[in-house]
This record gives sequence, C-alpha cells and structure tokens, in this order.
Amino acid sequence: QVQLAESGGGLVQTGGSLRLSCAASGRTISRMTMGWFRQAPGEEREFVACISRIGLNRYYADSVKGRFTISSDYHKNTVFLQMNRLKPEDTAVYYCAADRADRGSSVSGQYDYWGKGTQVTVSS
Repeated sequence: QVQLAESGGGLVQTGGSLRLSCAASGRTISRMTMGWFRQAPGEEREFVACISRIGLNRYYADSVKGRFTISSDYHKNTVFLQMNRLKPEDTAVYYCAADRADRGSSVSGQYDYWGKGTQVTVSS
C-alpha cells in the first residue's frame, strides 16, 4: 500500500511562488509515475504535471508550462512541484498521485493512489 502526504500549500499573492512536496511511503517513487492534479471549487479535477519512473519523462498541462516544474528526490522518496508566477486561476486543492504501472498519463483514472491534498490560494 502506498501512502502519499502533500505539504507546502498556502496563501500567496499573484506572481509569487510556492513549492509543494509529496512524501511517499510503501513503495519507491522511482518505479512509478508520480503526478500532480488540482481541483478548484465547482470544477473537475485536472491534470497539472507528472514525472515517469526515474525521471525519464515529464509532462505538463498547457496552463502551467513554463511556470511549474515537477521533480523528484529519490533518497527522500518525495516529489516536488515548484510553482512560479502564480495566478489567481491556479487557486485549487492540489493532489499528489501515484501510478504503479508507470504510464506517464494525464488521466486521473489511471492513478492508483492519492494524497489528501493541500490548498493553494493565489490572491489578486
């Protein structure tokens, strides 16, 4: 069983930065695709970014390309999401997810494990 715990969310002004962390236990992240998704109030959960096993591939949603960076620290078994130049439309609960099959997918249904989420609020 894989457990995921997000941290690092908070309130930030437009143009600011935050770094989210996702600590995993139960399985090494180097063997899985790790993804970040977000869900704003009244909206469906949407893909943000993912990194495939041992960081071979990284994918981003068009809305965050050039502003967000996903990375991994295998010694800490932790995935990060560095978010720069934040906008009010980035406001959402951000979820970390893991795909045991390492599909490098943007589809939430292909992820097996989920964290509880961390709130990110960007004020205008």
